[in-house]
Amino acid sequence: MELVTSTEMFKKAYDGGYAIGAFNVNNMEIVQGITEACEEEHAPVILQVSKGARNYANPIYLKKLVEAAAECCPDIPICLHLDHGPDFETCKSCVDGGFTSVMIDASSKPFEENIEITRQVVEYAHDHGVVVEAELGTLAGIEDDVNVSAEDSSYTHPEQVEEFVDRTGCDSLAIAIGTSHGAYKFKPGTKPQLRFDVLHECEKRLPGFPIVLHGSSSVPQEYVQMINEHGGAMPDAIGVPEDQLREAAKSAVCKINIDSDLRLTMTGTIRKFFDEHPEKFDPREYLKPARANIKELVRHKLVDVLGCAGKAD
Repeated sequence: MELVTSTEMFKKAYDGGYAIGAFNVNNMEIVQGITEACEEEHAPVILQVSKGARNYANPIYLKKLVEAAAECCPDIPICLHLDHGPDFETCKSCVDGGFTSVMIDASSKPFEENIEITRQVVEYAHDHGVVVEAELGTLAGIEDDVNVSAEDSSYTHPEQVEEFVDRTGCDSLAIAIGTSHGAYKFKPGTKPQLRFDVLHECEKRLPGFPIVLHGSSSVPQEYVQMINEHGGAMPDAIGVPEDQLREAAKSAVCKINIDSDLRLTMTGTIRKFFDEHPEKFDPREYLKPARANIKELVRHKLVDVLGCAGKAD
């Protein structure tokens, strides 16, 4: 199957009360684990590439990996998306390079400047059949080249969303409701809670329009524990509760981004493998169980959190 845009995915997700998983990819094993789970669960999927991933793996390699996944998993729709494009030039490069969706993240800019930059990307992308995600409101945390302090983060102002979408022409909108980038989303002893009041007000003001949640990894504690038990040091890594993500997926949220969970799973598995098999050195031997655990993690997300299993038709 050819790579597709997210347009039809989001329409079905909005009407069906589920969300599409948007998983950040950096190497072959992660791509395989994600797409094999999606193929077996018959779930649509968005494979995301960040600026950091492009710098690490080279955009051509990543594009070919995703194309290979589409060939190996012909029964599911796959969208190739640029995550957190920092400027017009990066977005243009991805559009020209065969991506089917791009995100322009000008959320750190003043409102008018955000609109101006986003509109420029939308005009170019739409001329080439590519869809655009934008962001309004700023998430805290660290992820690749995104680094925002808690002091500089801000919730999305629902009273701005209509004007922003109307003036930019973006196809989906990422909002800030309390999620954050990275593996340390909430402080120990606090009750993690998303701002559903902000979400529902945005939903009311943008009927039928797809909303996106970034920074939505749940930080599975079994892999945090695995990392710490096998030489790591990740105290107090806390993510977004999965029941809150499931609630969000039943609303206008059509895309939920998942990144740290995949990295934790791979890192924990590899640390455990080397602790138990210190004599091993073949990458195929330790990457194989890492890929298998990523596959099972993604399967769980598709079925129990996102609700998109069986929705690939």
